[in-house]
Amino acid sequence: MEQREYVRQVLEAYCATPGTAGVVRRADRLFANQLYERGVSLETVGNALTLAAARRSARPADAPPLGIIRSLAYFSPVIEEVLQLKVGPEYFQHLSHKLQRSIPAR
Repeated sequence: MEQREYVRQVLEAYCATPGTAGVVRRADRLFANQLYERGVSLETVGNALTLAAARRSARPADAPPLGIIRSLAYFSPVIEEVLQLKVGPEYFQHLSHKLQRSIPAR
């Protein structure tokens, strides 16, 4: 996959992730390019976005609301975590389905 297409897909997935501002900034584009240069797969990035969003949605109902995520770099630690995880794709599919059911569409 060409770098431009990779970056486009990463940024599209980022904007579609619940809890994000849905806006791409220059720093986000630069970070997506860095991910490409490191060879981080689209699957890994998508899994990290899903995992972080699922964690944010699993808070107690009476907890104060979390702020909007305004940077793709917010997900950097979760991307690193996903790179180290030893779980199958079924885990992330489960999280994705659970997340889709728990968060209303934008």
